[in-house]
Amino acid sequence: MGHKPRIVESPSVRLIDLKSGSNAYFIVASVEVGNTTTKCILTATNMEDGKTRLITKTVKMTRDVRAPKNGEEIFGRTLSGVELTRQSIAELVRNTLLKAVEKANLDIKTDIHFVVRSTGVVAGFDAPEEVGEFIKALAEGCLMAGVPPNRMTPPMSILNIQEKIRKYSKLEKVVFDGAVASVTPPKGATGVEIVANEMEGELATAGIKEGAKWVDVDFRNPCISMDFGTTLDGRIIGQELPYARTIGNFCGYAGAIPDALIKGTGKVDPQKGTALEIFQDIEKDDVASPELRKNSSAEFKLLPGISFGKFSTMFKGKQILEYSQNIHQYIRIEKVPQGFKRYGSVPVNPKAAEEMGVVLIGCDVGINGSDMDKLTKIGAEIYKKHGLNFLFSVIDDVMARVIQRLIKVTQEQGLLFENTAIGITGRAGITGNKPKLVLKYLEELGINHNIDSRVVFVDDGLARGSAVMARCMNSLGTTFNPLGGKSGGKCILAQRIKLQSGK
Repeated sequence: MGHKPRIVESPSVRLIDLKSGSNAYFIVASVEVGNTTTKCILTATNMEDGKTRLITKTVKMTRDVRAPKNGEEIFGRTLSGVELTRQSIAELVRNTLLKAVEKANLDIKTDIHFVVRSTGVVAGFDAPEEVGEFIKALAEGCLMAGVPPNRMTPPMSILNIQEKIRKYSKLEKVVFDGAVASVTPPKGATGVEIVANEMEGELATAGIKEGAKWVDVDFRNPCISMDFGTTLDGRIIGQELPYARTIGNFCGYAGAIPDALIKGTGKVDPQKGTALEIFQDIEKDDVASPELRKNSSAEFKLLPGISFGKFSTMFKGKQILEYSQNIHQYIRIEKVPQGFKRYGSVPVNPKAAEEMGVVLIGCDVGINGSDMDKLTKIGAEIYKKHGLNFLFSVIDDVMARVIQRLIKVTQEQGLLFENTAIGITGRAGITGNKPKLVLKYLEELGINHNIDSRVVFVDDGLARGSAVMARCMNSLGTTFNPLGGKSGGKCILAQRIKLQSGK
């Protein structure tokens, strides 16, 4: 049967528990505007045990953002070409945030302790630095929703922290110095200078660190995080103390690969369609199994071995592998070469990366997606000959092999340590049968004899990471259950105090 993947799913918390006062919860709103979806996820971290729970989630399709109005400047586009303006993004953020808070029966001014915003919409920018303008639009949307400005920035003193959680803060001992979960961005920079989606990589890393606590995986440094949204982001982390360096970044395509294959079915829009939407058709299909219909959702999860009608993909392994290998002929995974300004549509600066001691590892389809149409044709062939279940099985194998190849390049670059933990989040990395296949393919690399204890699959990585970042900004660490420091080591609070005191 192979290894059993360690998959983290968000446990929920009841409104009555949030309001009762028996436990102190730090409530964070994570606002994420991605190429495919825009989300607001509310989480609550119990300061007694340091674990984060889900309150509610609101998901919208980013392509449904309103069209630009006369006089508005288009400052970016999604991967599928949807035009964005500062005003339209601000309104999308406002509406999504308000809907989530209302759904949770919470008050945005009194109940939400902190708001963290992020974006994966980087393909439409000309340079990494332009992401800053997008972040301003996200902030404007939060302010329009009624978020107090001080709920989005680190507090200046302990008195600026809400009274209910003040006693849990260590702000009088250590201040926020830019390190999130004991990881610093590339030296002398924020990281955005070398790859446009470094911010998402930071949040994904922090979120996986928190999620791993639920399945007993020690995901402290050194570690590797990979976020498989529409585009790929993530970090490779060293093992220094008290803060480890970011020594590598991932970039390029991720969920855009299965999206291209799904477009071949004709069941989604040929330009803006995504694999997320296919369940709208599956649920209407008489041959869909009851298990599949039961488990379908916006964040789709295909169950391994599910049959459509009389056919099962379990007995078609050889054909699945052949299709997967054919698709991988068009997928480039490598250290990003010098001279590239984009890789897999993501703005990059390999020269700056080299100067800062960071290795950029990218995933592309042709050159900046030039061979995506070939994937769509293969998807059409698979669907016509074998059906949807078979196509999703091919997608699972393709993405598992993408992860294997990314780790292999990391290994070849000398960035993989004996005790490195690997964490994966995002729709194109954790759904379906991908986790089992990932463990199988990573074991083939010979990187760790206990591979299942060193690899973790986490849902809502960015939202969890937002909760962690908010805690770091408010110095709300848990010494008894640390996220920072070295794998197998102790809490680094004493080392941080010493570092900040200059001793």
